[in-house]
Amino acid sequence: MTTPPLRVERRVGQRFPYLLAISFHQTRDGIEGVGFTQDLSSRGVFFVTDAPLTEGSEIELTVRMPSEITLGASMPVRCKGRILRIVRPDSGSVVAPSTTAHSKIGVAVRLECYEYLPERIEPSARVSALHPPKDEDQADVRTASSRLAG
Repeated sequence: MTTPPLRVERRVGQRFPYLLAISFHQTRDGIEGVGFTQDLSSRGVFFVTDAPLTEGSEIELTVRMPSEITLGASMPVRCKGRILRIVRPDSGSVVAPSTTAHSKIGVAVRLECYEYLPERIEPSARVSALHPPKDEDQADVRTASSRLAG
C-alpha cells in the first residue's frame, strides 16, 4: 500500500468556495470568455471555463467579489493576474462535478492587482431619469423653489 505524497499548503489567504460568474480577457492572445469560480481568495481564484487559455499568460478577470473577500460591501472588481496552471478533465485532477463536459478546464490564477469598478446604474434609475416628473410632482418642486427664494 502506498501513502499519498504529503502536500504543503502554499496559499496565504483563506479560500472561499463560491460559485460566481466571471468574465475574462487573456491579454496575450486576446481570448475572451466567461466561466464560473470554484473558489477564490484575496490572492487567487480557481475557475472553470471552456475557453482555450494558456498557462503562464497574463489574464484580466471581472467578478463581483463578495463581502467576505472585500471586507466591506459586495462589489464588481477587475483583477489582473497570471495563469498558474490549467487542469484538464483527463489529468485526473478534481474539477467541479457539474463541469464534467470534456471541453471544460479548470484555471488557477494568482491575482496581482485589483480595480474596483463603479456600480452599474440600475435600469429603473435610467428610466426615471428619462421621464420627467408628473405635473403634481412639478407643482411640489415649484412650491419648494418659491419658499427657498422668498
